[in-house]
Amino acid sequence: MAIHPRRKSDAARRANQIVRSRTVLVMLLLGIMTFAALFWRLYDLQIRQHAELQEKAISQQTRSAVVSASRGTIYDRNLNTLAISATAETVLVSPLDIEKSVESQKEEQAKAAQKAADKGQDYTPPVLRDQSYIARGLSRILGLEQGAIEERMEKTNSQYEILKKKTDQTISDEVRRFINGEIDPEGNEVPEKQRVKLRGVWLQPDSKRYYLYSSLASGVIGFVNGDGIGSVGLEAKYDDTLTGTAGYTVSARNASGSELLYNYEQYYDAENGHSLVLTLDANVQLSLENGLENMLKKYDAKNGGTGIVMEVNTGAIIAMASYPNYDLNDYGTIFDAALQKKLDADLEKIDANRSTYESEKAYADARAKAINSAMQSQWRNKCIDSTYEPGSTFKPITLAAALEEGKVSKSSTFYCGGYTTVPGWSDRIWCSNHSGHGQQTLIEAVGHSCNPAFIKMGLSIGTETYYKYLKSFGLMDKTGIDMIGEVKGLFVDEDYFNSQVVSLASYSFGQTFNVTPIELIRAQAACINGGYLYEPYIVDQVLDEDGNVLSQHDTTPVRQVISEETSAIVREALEYVVSSGSGKNGQVAGYRIGGKTGTADKTGTRKTTREVVVSFMCFAPADDPQYIMLLTMDTPSRNTGTAVYGGTMVAPTASQIMGEILPALGIEPDYSAEELSGADAAVPYVVGKTAEEAKAALKSAGFTYRTVGSGETVTDQTPAGGAIVPNNASVVLYLGAEKSDTPSTVPDVTGKTPTEANKALTNAGLIMKVAGATSASGGSVTAISQNAEAGSQLPAGSVVTVRFGVRTTD
Repeated sequence: MAIHPRRKSDAARRANQIVRSRTVLVMLLLGIMTFAALFWRLYDLQIRQHAELQEKAISQQTRSAVVSASRGTIYDRNLNTLAISATAETVLVSPLDIEKSVESQKEEQAKAAQKAADKGQDYTPPVLRDQSYIARGLSRILGLEQGAIEERMEKTNSQYEILKKKTDQTISDEVRRFINGEIDPEGNEVPEKQRVKLRGVWLQPDSKRYYLYSSLASGVIGFVNGDGIGSVGLEAKYDDTLTGTAGYTVSARNASGSELLYNYEQYYDAENGHSLVLTLDANVQLSLENGLENMLKKYDAKNGGTGIVMEVNTGAIIAMASYPNYDLNDYGTIFDAALQKKLDADLEKIDANRSTYESEKAYADARAKAINSAMQSQWRNKCIDSTYEPGSTFKPITLAAALEEGKVSKSSTFYCGGYTTVPGWSDRIWCSNHSGHGQQTLIEAVGHSCNPAFIKMGLSIGTETYYKYLKSFGLMDKTGIDMIGEVKGLFVDEDYFNSQVVSLASYSFGQTFNVTPIELIRAQAACINGGYLYEPYIVDQVLDEDGNVLSQHDTTPVRQVISEETSAIVREALEYVVSSGSGKNGQVAGYRIGGKTGTADKTGTRKTTREVVVSFMCFAPADDPQYIMLLTMDTPSRNTGTAVYGGTMVAPTASQIMGEILPALGIEPDYSAEELSGADAAVPYVVGKTAEEAKAALKSAGFTYRTVGSGETVTDQTPAGGAIVPNNASVVLYLGAEKSDTPSTVPDVTGKTPTEANKALTNAGLIMKVAGATSASGGSVTAISQNAEAGSQLPAGSVVTVRFGVRTTD
């Protein structure tokens, strides 16, 4: 009988099918979940954390270092280098690499000690070049505290710690010798066989800023800080132009962190910055600064002073100085003795009141604030960021406006009784000459700097028109000079100005408002150059690394303020100021000079200390102006023996500076017959000639002579042949007599007339050279200074320059 297997019931089959389906579903779900988790992890690592992990991998496998771009050079107008960046290096350490090196040295020493012990030998471990060893050496070389260096090395997770930036080449070379094991921490030579190169210390290429003329034009050029960023002056204004783009190096590292040099190194070049060609002339700048500094010291000016030399027909700044100044290569040190004295007094006061501060932090902040204030005082450029009451140097603007409006002409006359009054003001407004100038022409009124005459001119113009001229001359706005920190002048509101005439009266002679020196000289230039107002500028060109011109300043005038005819009359009047008026001490032999003196009472001091700002503006040649200069001196001492006026204190210095810079700027002198009698000339060499031949040669050259001895042949002479002296000097001829080598004692000739001074110097065996005022109307010319100190000794026949002047008022 056949046996047939039992067939599963439909219910059992369905149950099995359900189990299989569920199993597959679970496996599918688990698979999907696993895949999703893996996908998410891969997405997280490869997408979300890609940059971070890539950076970490690169940092583990490579080391990169920034290569600083060389900052652009700053040149003067003659391409003399004023500021340049030279090669320097930054010293860095890697605490991590140093730590690994120390561990490696210890392991090697332990193995060597064990090996020696196994052989029964003594073992003396070599010097451990650890953190202390390295810090000791770098401290000596870099001038840093050893403890501070060791503290930086404690950051063992760091591979990039800067110890000192921009080290000079000599210091860098010493660090390099230390790294190479050539010297020990004390600087002693290490025998060649014992030299071991340090790990974890390296030098990074960099550049350092050098200012070749130290303090020259410091207020203009400015400086870069320790990070190479322009902080003050043109260095800050043109920082982006000068900076360039940094490069960098990338080198691979092995598993132990050691660099794989050369074959695994990439170098990305830095792009150097562009260079600037300035309008400044280094020689003119030097003359301006020397003259200004000597004047400020001589008259003990309380608040320093300023000086600007500008091209009349372009606005180009040829020289600009502001005192106190400082050394650009050491900008963190107070350069001015008076400023340092004030800072010391301020700090002493803070220290004395230390207990009154609410905390040590408040005390420290007070000291820091005082020091920062002193630093800012020496870094500022008062030519553009300080204002002052100009006084009579503003009168050319009033004159130009009155002439242009037809309110006065060359034929106008003015009466001065010593003072005048104006509606709305009960007090008298005095002239500098309280006795009055009497009846005077327009030119004479300008020469006398007569306040009543200028008030009359101003009132004739009217408030609304006068205010329009203030705007037209650019006095109500910044000049736009390409420097940082310029401010604008301080004037009353136009509505208030137009509501009364008292302000107009005082404005007419330069009082009760403030201007910056750069604003004023620009307006003065417009008065004498045909009426054209220019934007002052100091950067003429921008050059690329190859010297190609990338940009050139445009010297198109902003506008014409007055006519050529008006400007010509202003020039004529201002030349009279120097030839016969209050500016006689500004005369320069061989040149026609125009100018205007100024003595301005500082607001609020007339009835107390009466502090003043004395100034002098001058230009040359007077008939065809090329250059204009403005000098100011803030609060000179009244105890110097010199009358406190711009004409007596500032004009002589202006004369000296102009006499030096005009020939350097290509403006040749044109001497009159009278001036030629005192012009410089080379003394003929006559030693060996007969007495008659020598006398004829000297006479032909314009020299006089006297003889010592009775021989027939010249055996010596004073001054020596070839010496440059005034050609009216007397040459001493020695005829067989021995020339004395006894030096001459310089006499004090200040206060003497030219004749008296010449006699005193001649009797002392010296030669006088005349400088300063050469004529005087209404006053006598006397010596006001001499370049050789009285009582000093000079070789016989030396030239002593004596500057003559006239006591004037503004």
